[in-house]
Amino acid sequence: MGAIIQQIQTSLLNLLGQAIEAMPSIAAAVVVIVLTNTAAKFVSLAVSAATQQTVKSLSLRSLLVQIAFALTWAAGSSIACVIAFPALRPGDIIGLLGLGSVAVSFAFQDIFKNFLAGILMLLHEPFQLGDQIVVEGFEGTVEEISMRSTQIMTYQGERVIVPNAIVFTNSVRVLTAMPHRRTDLPLILDYDTEPSLAIETLVKAISEVEGVFSQPTPEVDISGLNDGSLHLIVRHWTLPELFTGATDKNQGCGGDSSRVRSSGD
Repeated sequence: MGAIIQQIQTSLLNLLGQAIEAMPSIAAAVVVIVLTNTAAKFVSLAVSAATQQTVKSLSLRSLLVQIAFALTWAAGSSIACVIAFPALRPGDIIGLLGLGSVAVSFAFQDIFKNFLAGILMLLHEPFQLGDQIVVEGFEGTVEEISMRSTQIMTYQGERVIVPNAIVFTNSVRVLTAMPHRRTDLPLILDYDTEPSLAIETLVKAISEVEGVFSQPTPEVDISGLNDGSLHLIVRHWTLPELFTGATDKNQGCGGDSSRVRSSGD
C-alpha cells in the first residue's frame, strides 16, 4: 500500500514539475493568442479599407474581410500551438481531435456545408446587403452575410439568423432585385357602390401617394361580385425599398373607398 501511495506522489510531482517547466511556453502562447486577436481585427480593418475603393460589391468585400480574419487567426493559433507544445505535430492534433472518425465527420458536416454555402453565396451574390428577401417563411432586409449564416431583419424588428446551407438549397425571393416593384392591394366595397366612381376615386388617391410611380400608371380592376360586395384590386408601382411604406399608405386608401360607399348610399 505504501509503495502505491509513493508511486502516486511521484507521478503527481513529475506532472507538477512538467507543468512548471511548461509555464513559460504556455504564457507565451497566451500572449500570442491575445496578439492574434488584435492582429486579426487590424488586418480586417486594413482589408476593408483597401477594398473600399477597389471592390464595389459589398458581399465580396465582406468575404475578403472574413477570409483575412480567419487566416490571421489560423496563423496565430498555429504559432501558439508550436510555442506551447513544441513536439506537437499536425497529425497529432488531427488524431487528438478525432477528425478522422466517422462520428466527428458527421458532427462537422453541417458546419462545413454552411461554410461552403456562405462562400458560394458571397461569390455569386444572389442577393446583397440591404436587399429584401423571403426565405423559409421569413421576410425582411439582409443585414449580414457571413460564412456561416445570413442575418435578416424582419419588418417587425426581429432578427432572424438562417444557416447558409438552408438559404443556398432553398428558393429565395429577392424582392428588391428589380428597380420597380408592383403592389396588389385587394379591397372589398359595398355592392351598391358605383364601380366607375370607386375606380376613379381610388386611382386619383393612389396617384397622389408619395413614392408611387405615375408610369406605369396605377390601375384598379374589378376582380369579382359576390357575397353582396364588390371586389377590387388596386395595382401600383413603387421603388422596391419603399414597398413596406407604400403598403401602409395604400391601406390608408381604404378610407377613400369608404367615402365612395358613403357617397353612393
